[in-house]
Amino acid sequence: MLVENQRYVHEDLERLEQGIADRMGEEPKHIRDRLNRDHEVAQLLDQIQRQSGELLPLYEDKAGLRSREILQISTADPLEEFYRQVSSIKEHHARYPNEQAENSEQWYRPHKGGEEQPFIVENMFSGEEAYGQFFDLHGCHESYLNLPNAKRLGYMQYLEVFDNFQPGYGGVKRADKLTDQYFKYLGEVMEYLESFMRRTRPLENLDEVFDGWQREFETAWEKDEVQGWQKEASAARANATARTLSTAEAVWCEACEKEFKNENVYKGHLNGRKHIKAAALLTQREEAPEGAANGAPATSAHRLKERAVAEREFRVKKLVGAMNIERDDTRVNVERRQGMTERERAQELENLYNMTSGAQNDGEEEDDKDDDDDKLYNPLKLPLAWDGKPIPFWLYRLHGLGQEFPCEICGNFVYRGRRAFDKHFNETNHITNLKRLGITDTYLFRDITSIEQAVKLWDKIQRDQNKNQIDDGAVVQMEDAEGNVMPEKVYLDLQKQGLL
Repeated sequence: MLVENQRYVHEDLERLEQGIADRMGEEPKHIRDRLNRDHEVAQLLDQIQRQSGELLPLYEDKAGLRSREILQISTADPLEEFYRQVSSIKEHHARYPNEQAENSEQWYRPHKGGEEQPFIVENMFSGEEAYGQFFDLHGCHESYLNLPNAKRLGYMQYLEVFDNFQPGYGGVKRADKLTDQYFKYLGEVMEYLESFMRRTRPLENLDEVFDGWQREFETAWEKDEVQGWQKEASAARANATARTLSTAEAVWCEACEKEFKNENVYKGHLNGRKHIKAAALLTQREEAPEGAANGAPATSAHRLKERAVAEREFRVKKLVGAMNIERDDTRVNVERRQGMTERERAQELENLYNMTSGAQNDGEEEDDKDDDDDKLYNPLKLPLAWDGKPIPFWLYRLHGLGQEFPCEICGNFVYRGRRAFDKHFNETNHITNLKRLGITDTYLFRDITSIEQAVKLWDKIQRDQNKNQIDDGAVVQMEDAEGNVMPEKVYLDLQKQGLL
């Protein structure tokens, strides 16, 4: 029966592949259906991995059972083995006469109509997230406001600076970052962003991405290049240099980690209690490794704590950078909702609820929904919002969606609006296509959408770089006994050959 089990697993793998192909053959209109499709495909891919894991030991056949079974079938009487298996099947059905036969062809087919969905996306996102389009950082914002010595920022301001951990930009001072409350706050932000990324990108290998970020952080930490977490001396110099460049008369206080507009304000600050206390703590940290015999272990433990906090800050920066589009859309959405009345917000939530509840029983109402879509009045051909209705015309004009910007490098894809067009130059698709053309320095090719122009510009850059490379052998000139002038390299070659 091992051969039969092997055949059955292969058949199941083919059904799984066909189920994935059926789902990927159609592109859903709404983001809810698209996410539901992606999560179903992710489940089928996991099932393929599990089935392949069961199939591998059968091929390895360490016990030799499969080889003996094949040998028995090939050498013995085939009909005898056939009738033996038929009798075992009849015996099984005689023992369980009421057992229902399952149609394995229906297992992995896409669910349509009133069939029960295997994965409900509505339970994964809150109303604020709108099926993975926006962040919902209200809980993290409340945790941030409860941090000691943190700035009292509104939610809109918090969305702009929550991933900037430098002092003066909404971040907390380095001395206050080693508290358990701040460490817990960073963990809350990091866990939410990772969960959001897993929910919105189920088909990506995120574990490999996170491992790559971890290796990048470890390399930067060993080289003492993690921004904001360099050792005391180098960090103080870096902060002082950065702050001096901001304004001509600015003065940076290393102890308080604060910038002052001019030297007079800085001198008046030196007599304050906070500065005296901060200066004493700075002096104590600098003298700790040399002062006491147990200074090294204490400093090592202090540095390990800094590493744990820096690691979470580094991970939050990477997560936000990977989801920069969602972060910008969240700011735009929050700003839009702040300009709405309470009645408009309630109507928007009601539309979202109707959309969610309609997805649960769309078997009997599918024809009605098609009729409603046909009756949708959209003479200006406005883009559809998340609820399937056209966006307001003022929002269409605000973002300039009437302008179309094609990009030949991205496969003649047309971007609607200047904002989406400018944003796509930093996206993976555009950068990957440039690298396929042999262009490595992609930063210089912003606003270039033609393949011909990009190739010509890259060739010109390569020629200019080659011109700057001077051949030392062609600069020095040598003269032989007959008065012939030649480069030094040619002269030495002829001399080695004995032709001079």
